Amino acid sequence: MVSEIYTYTTTHMDKSIEALRREFSTLRTGKVTTNIVDNIKVDYYGTPTALNQVGNVIVQDATTIAISPWEKALLNPITKAIQEANIGVNPNNDGSIIKLFFPPMTVDQRQEIVKQAKAMGEKAKVAVRNIRKDSNDKVKKLEKDKAISEDEIKKALDQIQKITDEHIAKIDEALKAKEIDILKV
Repeated sequence: MVSEIYTYTTTHMDKSIEALRREFSTLRTGKVTTNIVDNIKVDYYGTPTALNQVGNVIVQDATTIAISPWEKALLNPITKAIQEANIGVNPNNDGSIIKLFFPPMTVDQRQEIVKQAKAMGEKAKVAVRNIRKDSNDKVKKLEKDKAISEDEIKKALDQIQKITDEHIAKIDEALKAKEIDILKV
């Protein structure tokens, strides 16, 4: 019973850290990556579709992303979706390829992105703490049902706290690494 709660806690906290890493990948660092456009949805015949599913998205150099739609009719919807996504650049449409030219980041932009990363890290910590609360509630329910002894309850709550502390430390490490990556010129 208690080991199932530990497994639940660890699994869900690991998922929170993975979600944080996915979110971090959308943040811009010194050089561009295609992850910057991952969250952009294009109106593909009435269905919101991921940008990378309606064309090829490639990085041409450290400051340029090129998007080659599979259908010419998608040029304008893609351009519109990029403008609405407000990723900090205007798309250049040459009739067959859309190019995104990212200017070099200023110190202020880097610090703003670090703030975004810290907010994402805090959101992940809140998620981990909510999982801890759920797990603690499950243990307390076992106590209420008299399924486990008081010593086992105390040990279980301590173990859940230990798992939580480990995951909070992993979040802090990931945040510190991303911050260094963002501030590196």
